[in-house]
Amino acid sequence: MPETLVAALRELERAYDEAIADDAFHAELDHLLKTFVGRATPLFEAKRLSGLAAERAGKDGAARIWLKREDLAHTGAHKINNTIGQALLTRRMGKRRVIAETGAGQHGVATATACAHLGLDCTVYMGAEDVRRQHLNVVRMKMMGAKVCPVDSGSRTLKDATNEAMRDWMSSVDTTHYILGSVVGPHPFPRIVRDLQACIGREAKEQFAEAMAGEGSKKLLPDCVIACVGGGSNAAGLFYPFIDDASVRIVGVEAGGRGPGLGSHAAPLSHGSPGVLHGSLSYVLQDEDGQTASVHSCSAGLDYPGVGPEHSYWKDVGRVEYIAVDDDQALDSMLLLSRMEGVLPALETAHAVAAAVRIAGEMGADRHIVINCSGRGDKDVDEAARLLRERGEPGFE
Repeated sequence: MPETLVAALRELERAYDEAIADDAFHAELDHLLKTFVGRATPLFEAKRLSGLAAERAGKDGAARIWLKREDLAHTGAHKINNTIGQALLTRRMGKRRVIAETGAGQHGVATATACAHLGLDCTVYMGAEDVRRQHLNVVRMKMMGAKVCPVDSGSRTLKDATNEAMRDWMSSVDTTHYILGSVVGPHPFPRIVRDLQACIGREAKEQFAEAMAGEGSKKLLPDCVIACVGGGSNAAGLFYPFIDDASVRIVGVEAGGRGPGLGSHAAPLSHGSPGVLHGSLSYVLQDEDGQTASVHSCSAGLDYPGVGPEHSYWKDVGRVEYIAVDDDQALDSMLLLSRMEGVLPALETAHAVAAAVRIAGEMGADRHIVINCSGRGDKDVDEAARLLRERGEPGFE
């Protein structure tokens, strides 16, 4: 990291360590998560989707699929769990201005929302291509009082927005906190974001045990948990509380884009190599000279060339499986969940749904899968309709 940011990172680490040791901080955060964010989000059984998985597998039954409904949290995604906590930290550090990066716009909206609620100034950097794809969220941020700064450099997506946010922070560290949106970047950000998102997995574990008890079963844990992985915050939030539960299979789903060629996907854990990006060592998509590669995904929230360092660790020790789902499979699964369950998922979430349907068909009917339904698909309807129209999908001509 640039030397000018080292002091700010150390300040943030001290502030976070003090906050998590402070009962008053926990009490205020828990109160906001309950009354403002709307936690706990439900755990919902997708019975028709499970039936379809069995039908596709040619079996009498498949694993029962459950959705952890983060799409029902305030602002429509899991991102608010992190931003409300970091906004409280901002105020605790005596700073009045917040900056953020955003890809799909959900982190930007969640940051703008938290800042509006707590009376903080907010500036959000967003790649110009993502501004085009996610116009709805741009308007939402502006309505919350945030300044949205389009970034025209590079691929005009998430990596470039992050670069600009870092540049801003270097010149404004005394008055500004950078609310990073995923489990990426320099320490202590991966730890902070993971901890703030871990409410997802803790709730899912408790809710699943309650559901089984209601059926008279002594089963305490699902057999498999699945989430999409871009930078990796929603996945880390679901996975972390299950990491020490050896009986639980954990699967992260990356963006396979148009195919395995460099520049055609955003799957660093599947196709990348170790490298440094935005202040941490992780798997990165890069060329033979170590230059960060261009990426592609139909989902703006997954097209990032790196991933959180803890995901890289989980891959290396073999605790988590990481696979890729391509654009067409994600689009198909967006329609599938919408039509089978009446739940319109974000394109990011649709990647996890595609993997879960296949995996459920490989498992027995006495098994259980939990998918993190990380966000709702309102933001994606225009872009998804355009892509479906381009491939000749009936009804989207």
